[in-house]
Amino acid sequence: MIAAKGYAAQTAESPLAPWQFERREIGAHDVQIEILFCGVCHTDIHLTRNEWFPGIFPMVPGHEIVGRISAVGPHVKKFTIGDLGGVGVMVDSCRECEDCRNGQEQFCTIAPVQTYNNLDHDGLPAYGGYSDTIVVSEDFVHHISEKLDLAAVAPLLCAGITTYSPLKKWNVGKGHKLAVVGLGGLGHMGVKFGRALGADVTVISTSPGKEAAARELGAHHFVISKDEAQMKAAFKSFDFVLDTVAGNSDMNPYLNTLKTNGVYINVGLPSKPWEVSAFSLAVGNKVIAGSGAGGLPETQQMLDFCAEHNIVSDIELIDIRDIHTAYDRMQKGDVKYRFVIDMKTL
Repeated sequence: MIAAKGYAAQTAESPLAPWQFERREIGAHDVQIEILFCGVCHTDIHLTRNEWFPGIFPMVPGHEIVGRISAVGPHVKKFTIGDLGGVGVMVDSCRECEDCRNGQEQFCTIAPVQTYNNLDHDGLPAYGGYSDTIVVSEDFVHHISEKLDLAAVAPLLCAGITTYSPLKKWNVGKGHKLAVVGLGGLGHMGVKFGRALGADVTVISTSPGKEAAARELGAHHFVISKDEAQMKAAFKSFDFVLDTVAGNSDMNPYLNTLKTNGVYINVGLPSKPWEVSAFSLAVGNKVIAGSGAGGLPETQQMLDFCAEHNIVSDIELIDIRDIHTAYDRMQKGDVKYRFVIDMKTL
């Protein structure tokens, strides 16, 4: 086994704290990554606190992992020692079910292995990226361009692919009007991708003070959702609405901003069920769609697109000892726009 150190929650009630543990030995097709940076996702809060479902403890969070390959198995072909590598929300799957064969391994129905809070195929817990090293099958590690700021790449492995995937699925691009609801970790990436894909981008926010930031990110327009006049003026304006807000809110006002045949895409994952009038969908042939991360081929495509267009996340780099402060600030929406842990502070 390989000695590792990181930060873990021993129980759902205990704070994250230093913990020493072991990674598996490097298999024939595995690579070992020296983790240099790990993004902080709101999911990390939900899972370490059992807010969604019972977790596997001790739990090492983190699924936005970037670093350098420090060792490779004898049959590895994709990477050599010294290459940059990234790991997102999953580290293995059955590779045989319909979703896996179609490049949507994130929806594997047989044996999915999430990056943490999951059991690996050997029956042992999978531990995430708040640590110094990780061992992963080469198939689940992504190539990262040397041209980009590595720390700012980390959130692309979750926030990036989560917003890129639905925009590509629905072929959002030139000639389309896209509204991005919310300007947080997901929203700011939605603006960047929408703009790079050629869409006319509007940010819809409850906060008037975010207009300048939205325009700096590339948004063409800004709408305050609490302003009835502005929302009324936005009636039937957009081909697509990308809702990135994690909090519980009424989606019906956003449905009203869709054109005929418009698509409402939710990636924010609010905890409460929606209440939607059937008439609001039938009148205008509107579609409600969801999206969850992205598969291996699409994630690599997204990273290559980012390298081509010089797209990374806007981040605040933190010391791992400040993780609890970061969690508190995230819950207050006080981050611009993603926290990333500098692992040399471990």
